[in-house]
Amino acid sequence: MGIEVGGLLGLLHLIVVIYAFVKIVQSGAGTLAKVLWIVVILLLPLLGLILWLLFGPS
Repeated sequence: MGIEVGGLLGLLHLIVVIYAFVKIVQSGAGTLAKVLWIVVILLLPLLGLILWLLFGPS
């Protein structure tokens, strides 16, 4: 059962990351801000997403 739960959580994380990337690209922020958010999410997967959810979308 552990493998299925891990795979499901991994899939959920991937979906949230893709959603975040789409929202970042569609936002009205400057290019540098978009690139920085994408880099933060890539380098700090869970913390980056949490930070983006708290501070990213306006």
